[in-house]
Amino acid sequence: MGKNVAQKLLESHLVEGKMVVGQEIGLRIDQTLCQDATGTMVMLELEAMGLKRAKTEVSCQYVDHNIIQNDFKNPDDHLFLYSAAQKFGLWFSKAGNGVSHPVHMEKLGKPGKTLLGSDSHTCAGGSLGMLAMGTGGLEVALAIAGEPFHVKMPQIMGVKLTGKLPDWVSAKDVILEMLRRHDVAGGVGKIIEYYGPGLDNLSAMDRHVIANMGAELGATASVFPSDKETKRFMKLHGREADWVELKADPGCTYDLHDEIDLSKLEPLIACPSSPGNVVTVREVAGKPIFQAMIGSSANPGMRDFAIAGMIIEGQKSQDHVSLDINPTSRQILENLTSFGYLSSLIRAGGRIHQAGCNGCIGMGQAPATGKISLRTNPRNFPGRSGTKEDQVYLCSPETAIASAMTGKITDPRDLKMKYPKYKEPTKIELVDELTPPPAEGKGTSELIMGPNIKPLPKFDKLSQHIEGPTLLKMGNNISTDEILPAGTKVLPFRSNIPEISKFTLAQVDENYYDRAMKHQKTGSFLVGGHNYGQGSSREHAAIAPRYLGVKAVIAKSYARIHRQNLINFGILALTFSDEKDYDSIDQEDILEIKNVEENLAKGTEIEVINKTKGKTFKATHNFTPRELTSIKAGSLINVALEKHS
Repeated sequence: MGKNVAQKLLESHLVEGKMVVGQEIGLRIDQTLCQDATGTMVMLELEAMGLKRAKTEVSCQYVDHNIIQNDFKNPDDHLFLYSAAQKFGLWFSKAGNGVSHPVHMEKLGKPGKTLLGSDSHTCAGGSLGMLAMGTGGLEVALAIAGEPFHVKMPQIMGVKLTGKLPDWVSAKDVILEMLRRHDVAGGVGKIIEYYGPGLDNLSAMDRHVIANMGAELGATASVFPSDKETKRFMKLHGREADWVELKADPGCTYDLHDEIDLSKLEPLIACPSSPGNVVTVREVAGKPIFQAMIGSSANPGMRDFAIAGMIIEGQKSQDHVSLDINPTSRQILENLTSFGYLSSLIRAGGRIHQAGCNGCIGMGQAPATGKISLRTNPRNFPGRSGTKEDQVYLCSPETAIASAMTGKITDPRDLKMKYPKYKEPTKIELVDELTPPPAEGKGTSELIMGPNIKPLPKFDKLSQHIEGPTLLKMGNNISTDEILPAGTKVLPFRSNIPEISKFTLAQVDENYYDRAMKHQKTGSFLVGGHNYGQGSSREHAAIAPRYLGVKAVIAKSYARIHRQNLINFGILALTFSDEKDYDSIDQEDILEIKNVEENLAKGTEIEVINKTKGKTFKATHNFTPRELTSIKAGSLINVALEKHS
């Protein structure tokens, strides 16, 4: 039987297990990607393991998130990351070079390879025909050290694309349509593979837009074939020699199916405060806006900026609208300038920011309180923008620029103008953005560590008796932005766990830290609904609760990456065997688990006692033997230290 692209990628990198849905498999990792918000922990973990040099084909450390230098913390960390790249033999991309995902696609990504990143949007690499996955930093550190990456074999969902996108509709509307159909948990446990004749009309960067926001679906990965469009992209960037064809065999099958006729799509928009809250633009048209932002890893291509410049050419944005332009790489910025697109945006009132993640991660560009901000970003979780009472909508560049021109949410088709036709260039200016790894034995042996960088906390082995209060009971779709927020105030402490833990769950309960510290030594519980821990891969959302004494989380279901991060740092990630038991727990109820290790070994269910209510209920764990080893050891880092030190 013929194989699809995802099966070919998995099979060619399989080193452990069998490709049976739901069973754990181990995959060889060819490339890794770290960004600075998560990379400092990765480098500290590599140092703790005593790694001499990266064992992957390619590993790169990017500085793209924390590039605002309000004080010494971020620049100190930038120097630390550069020294770590020199010590461990990594590629390095300094602040201002651009967002990791499009830069990696431009410079290092290769069809047929695996890519593991400590950023959930690493899945954007699937646009090049890679098996690209986001995960926690510790697993990336282990991959850099030559260890396989473990994941439960996903289902493969084939999405057939037919037709051609109509005027004023672009790739962002394709992934928003997927989110409208499947919501933010629709991709959990799945690799989404796009195929069909509609691909002929989608460029490599269009595919990047779609693959990037597979993270918002909760998908393990999004996969595209490597075809003539992939080859054209790689030739444009001077890397045609790295191109290989990778396509599905005739007659291959998929576990699940969907189909999108591109010609029937219309402009879509995700309303506050979830990427899955998608409606047509016309359903919310007319609402006044005060910000329009173009850029981010979700719309990073030159086309996404150029089309906005072409639409607004000779006109201006409304005076009350902040038109924010976030170039996604130094190379794109140079070419926007040379092709004249940037001047159109500047004359229209655009504010040109340095190449990086910027407002997408809450690093500046916060919107006014309660005012609508239209963004081409991938996420609009509550408060992620840096404003607590934010109203962030996600849309295409066409919708964002049209709305900036009118001062209200506007379907771009209603501008009553001819749709500009953007043509992909055949030649661009290439900018050397990356510092290659030093030759073996030629790098530095010392890490440059500023005063804000603290050693990894030490985590004790699994307790045999867990008892403590339910400090928070939360609902569905709690994001890692809510568990451990980003932004200019918080992320500079990313390499200082005691300090960053002070912000844990503050968006849910501003008193959580003080309450948790009272039980830090004795332990506590968290209770959540469905899709707990969706969003960013930041492992700080697991490390900080662990540092504060959280022993177990009990939820209805988990986002893949966060569940693994909890396990990696020794927190019992349990699910309700019967979801009705969720309703029986109140905040502050005292929960207890006895003979923990013995009961975990008996099967997949464990008894939890609600001492406050005098009741018991069952929770399911489904831990693999490898995961159980991590939990018993107190964290995967303890296992790694024993193996590599």
